[in-house]
Amino acid sequence: MVALAVALLGAIVRPMGLSEAAFALPGALILVLTRVVSWSQVGDALRELGPTVLFLAGILLFGHLCAERGVFDYLGAEAARVGRGQARRLLGTVVALAAGVTAVLTLDATVVLLTPVVLRTTQQLRVRSRPHLYACAHLANSGSLLLPVSNLTNLLAFAATGLSFGRFTALMALPWTVACLLEWIALKWFFRADLTFNSDQAVAVPAAPRYPLMILAGTIAGFVVTSAIDVPPAWAPWLGVVALAVPALKARRTTWWRMVNETSPGFVLFVLALGVIFQGVNVGGVHDALARLVPHGTDLLALIGLALLGGLLANLLNNIPATLALLPLVAASPLAVLAVLIGVNVGPNLTFAGSLATLLWRRQLTEPHHQSARAFHLLGALSTLPILLAATLALWASVAVIGG
Repeated sequence: MVALAVALLGAIVRPMGLSEAAFALPGALILVLTRVVSWSQVGDALRELGPTVLFLAGILLFGHLCAERGVFDYLGAEAARVGRGQARRLLGTVVALAAGVTAVLTLDATVVLLTPVVLRTTQQLRVRSRPHLYACAHLANSGSLLLPVSNLTNLLAFAATGLSFGRFTALMALPWTVACLLEWIALKWFFRADLTFNSDQAVAVPAAPRYPLMILAGTIAGFVVTSAIDVPPAWAPWLGVVALAVPALKARRTTWWRMVNETSPGFVLFVLALGVIFQGVNVGGVHDALARLVPHGTDLLALIGLALLGGLLANLLNNIPATLALLPLVAASPLAVLAVLIGVNVGPNLTFAGSLATLLWRRQLTEPHHQSARAFHLLGALSTLPILLAATLALWASVAVIGG
């Protein structure tokens, strides 16, 4: 538990700009050397997380290559054009854009790549940026319900569900839609004073980057195809990386070393070390304690209990450890796994510590655009629980219509 606390605190604070891995790897090593975690358990953790982090590295690099080719600048300018200078209308387009980017390119792309574009767009339009920046943060979490590839938590849980890519998406489509709509309503109400300021400024829309948009569409299709033929989903983003990296390297728009850095090796090592640390946490009795709290069954009340437990653990431990803790206890029921995912994906909007993506979002915004903890937690306190409950109800309704 101490090793887990140090790893998470280090990831939150990151003193002297040190990588998250600098705080997780030593703890994992100490647990192995003191035999709290055996080498066989290390192997189990690495085998379980290996395909997930391979996908994560690929999608992060693919997102950055898309950004370098102007995909996010183009999407941001299109959002401004659709918004027509009206702050409320712009908020709706940003919510939709953030939800789409999160679903397809993971929440990290929304936080790292889309948030700066949204900030720049609001500055050019001279409208208040706060509602639109918060939309990026909230939709990075709630908008990650849709696809198995939208969030690291989804990737960790996907194999445990035993569902196909299409079945997972079909069951989560309604919860995702409900969560995104309610986030939009909550943001519109909470920031109603900021949204009274409209603009007569225009943002020039650049020419559509056709080749990278075509590769992006092909990568999305690749997610479905690889799942249908039982091929690891990591192939899709890495093929997209090859398609974008080869011309970029030839044109000297990037380098091999820069591409390696864009895979976020420190974060990848952090996730692997966290998996090893959590093997030790489970040995320490957390597994047994949680087993007594996990609701049994898949009726509506049980699903709500699972989602609430997932949200609570995400804010206490962070959503990745929360997912690792709950998966072994609910893996027998795909529906229970999906309810847990609603909790660990929507729940982090309550506090900064709920997910690493939320922490990263806050670090992206330097003064004077840094967002206050008070406003973030107040918005979270008012909106997170109702959205979590509504999304869980939508999951239950989906199962009733589609079948589990």
